[in-house]
This record gives sequence, C-alpha cells and structure tokens, in this order.
Amino acid sequence: MNKTQLRRYAKLLAKTGINVKKGQWVMVTAELDQPEFVEMVVEELYRAGAGKVTVEWAHQPLQKLHYKYAKEDVLKKIEKWEIEKLELRKKELPAMLYLESEDPDGLSGVDQEKFTSVRMARTKVIKPYRDAMENKYQWCIAAVPGKTWAKKVFPGLMVNTAVEKLWDAILVASRADGSDPVREWARHNDELAQRCDKLNRLKLVSLEYRSGNGTDLKVGLIEGSSFKGGGEETIGGAYFNPNIPSEEIFISPKAGSAEGIVYSTKPLSYQGELIENFSVRFEGGKAVEVKAEKNCHLLEKMIAMDEGAAMLGECALIAYDSPINNAGILFYNTLFDENASCHLALGRGFNECLNGFETMSPEEIKAKGINDSMIHVDFMIGSADLDVVGVTKNGERVQIFKAGNWAI
Repeated sequence: MNKTQLRRYAKLLAKTGINVKKGQWVMVTAELDQPEFVEMVVEELYRAGAGKVTVEWAHQPLQKLHYKYAKEDVLKKIEKWEIEKLELRKKELPAMLYLESEDPDGLSGVDQEKFTSVRMARTKVIKPYRDAMENKYQWCIAAVPGKTWAKKVFPGLMVNTAVEKLWDAILVASRADGSDPVREWARHNDELAQRCDKLNRLKLVSLEYRSGNGTDLKVGLIEGSSFKGGGEETIGGAYFNPNIPSEEIFISPKAGSAEGIVYSTKPLSYQGELIENFSVRFEGGKAVEVKAEKNCHLLEKMIAMDEGAAMLGECALIAYDSPINNAGILFYNTLFDENASCHLALGRGFNECLNGFETMSPEEIKAKGINDSMIHVDFMIGSADLDVVGVTKNGERVQIFKAGNWAI
C-alpha cells in the first residue's frame, strides 16, 4: 500500500475524525494487525497538536482464550485499577480513536451464554461512567485491515493480496483515496448538513418503511428531535466526526413506538459471530419475535439484554446508490455495511438528536422518548426497492425514499 496515501488517511483521522485540540490527550485502541499504521496515526495526532497519545492494544484470539479457560466469575470481576481508569477518563475526557480490524467470525465457538452473562455484568458497572462522559469528548471509529478479515472479504485471494485489496476498499469507502481527504470530508459534511436541514424542516412525526422482501414497519419520532449526519459537536463545542466512513442521516425514534416487521438485507457481525437472513417483528414498540437462518439465538439474547434492548434507538437513511454499496463489497463489518444502505439500531438512542438535551437530566431525556440500553446494535435493511414515507404533524405524507434512494 502506498505509504503517502496511508499518511493522508492517518492525517484525516487526526484532523477530521478526532479534530485534535492543542495539548489534548488522545487514547487509541487497536488490534495487532497494522502496527506501522498505528505509528503513523500517533505521529499525525502529535502533529495536529495532541499533548499526549496513549495506545491500547487488543488481540481477539486472546479474548477467545479467556472465554474458553477463565471462570465466569473471574471474567465478570472489574478490578480496582479498571475503576480507577474509568474515573480518570471521566475526569480528563480524552479523545478516543478506535481502529477496527477484527475477524467477523473471530469468536465463533465461544460459549455465548457465558459471553452474554459476562458482558451484562461488566456493562452494569461501566455504563454509569459511559453515560457521564457522553457527548463530552471527541471520538472516532475507523478501520484498518486484519488478515483474517481480509480473507473473509476476499476469500479467493492470497493473504497479502487480500489485505492490499481491503486497504484499497477502506480508503475508497472512507473518501481517503484522493490527494486531500480532509478537504473532501469538509465538502461531504456540508452536503450531509444540507440534507439534514431539508428533513428537519418537514417536522416529521413518523417514518414508514416498505420493500418487496416483506418489510412493513412504522416508527414514531419524538417531537422536538432532529436528524443528524456527518460531523457532530461535543457539549463544549468541539467538532468531530464519530464515524469514518459515514454516509448516513440518522435520528433516534420514540422508544416504544414501532409496529410491523423488518427484514435484514446484509449479515450482522455480533459478539464475534455472524447473524444472517433475519427478521424482527415489533408490537407496541418492542421486538416480540426474531427469526434468522443463522445464529437466531444471538438475536434472542440481544433483545433480552435489558428493557431497552428490544426497542429501537436509531433510524438511519442512506441511499442504496451509495459509494459503499456501489463498490459491490460485503465488508462483514457494521461500520462499513451500515453505510451502504438504510439501517436501524436496537438499543440505546442518541441524546444529541433531542433539541436542548444539554439542559435536561437523564430522566427527562428518557421521558421525552430517547431509548436507553446497554447495547446499540445496527442492522441493515436497505434494498433497491425500499420506500420510506415521512408523515408530518398535520398528516401530510412525504416521499423520503423511492426505490432505495432519496426522493427529496
């Protein structure tokens, strides 16, 4: 891979993804797959003004070994040093850069009962810290190729060739394949902001989804909420891009307001395994039935994680004629596949979609209709024939999507 182009990508993550402030602490989390690129990122973060950069390494095969051999109560325990680390993060609010490269099937064979039980126990302790930090720091999720992931995407190629091919695909999808990705993202963010303005002026109260695969779903929206897309701001006013790539315009729907059925159009990588060809049926705002050709038990466990796990936290609109979808590549990675076409998310909603959330208590935000949960899991529903209709407060029906693409 051309090192000049990788350097441009690293600069994009530092300047546009995180948008580092002078003297700021940045924490990078990464797998062991691309250490040379992580070095580039660290250097670009310092060049952008970071005062301190720390890197935390992970390795998915080790995680699998822990779940195979360690006792459940050992895995559930959160050590004192972990709490102290969370306290420090809550106090200092470092910017966070997450570099994904995991194998989509990397935890296949793990005892999912054990995995879910451990995750629920740990999340109960971690969630209050996460909630206290929400919307107060910059963060960005991006990706680099892992060998096993690359072979999953390009199974017919030799490993090194597959990795190079995946690098190309990541850079194109991330709008980082040109001579000035930072400038390209400024233009892209402007376009997404204009699209949000159009939708917000409609003052929609619900969205209706229909497609030939059987999807027929109506979702209620919260009065006084807004569509978002592209760059965001922290409560303190720091602008950043949480996802690179990102093609979506999204909103958090009203918790408990969803009726009908929706069918997935791409596999979902969840807890290190793939869920394929599935559907979710909603009644009274909650998922009451799930079906899947593969790993349905994971879906069932997902919606039972807590009270909010069975309700929707996000409705995201992405044209089927999107750069990622047009690439014709199934990434088996939600960061990319969710930006190929429309998706929904089960679980936690986004406080920032609620106008004036900064002055509201968590209880007031929840009462307004923003869903709360320990999970937020995106799944893809976009298709070439998906129609989305928005309904306004006075009952006017507005065609938002026609045949998979924007109609406004």
